[in-house]
Amino acid sequence: QVQLVESGGGLVQAGSSLRLSCAASGRTFSNYAMGWFHQAPGKEREFVAGISWRGRSTSYADSVKGRFTISRDNAKNTVYLQMNSLKPEDTAVYYCAADDSVWPRREYREYDYWGQGTQVTVSS
Repeated sequence: QVQLVESGGGLVQAGSSLRLSCAASGRTFSNYAMGWFHQAPGKEREFVAGISWRGRSTSYADSVKGRFTISRDNAKNTVYLQMNSLKPEDTAVYYCAADDSVWPRREYREYDYWGQGTQVTVSS
């Protein structure tokens, strides 16, 4: 089992930045690729960003490329999502997830463990 706890969400104005953190415990964190997803009301959960188990490979949704950066610190069992130039359409609950895979995948059904989510609200 891997337990994941997100933090860092909040209410910000458009153009602002936030950094989300996801702390992992349980099984060996470095054995898992990690992903960030978001889900807006009435919509399906969507891939935002992913990072390989050693942190050498990253992947992003087109909507966040150039604005968001995913990173991980395996010594701290933590994955981060730096979000810059936030837009109102980024408003959603953000979840981190662990995938028993080397490379990050974009399909949320592939992930094995999930955090409880953190709300990000961007006002215009």
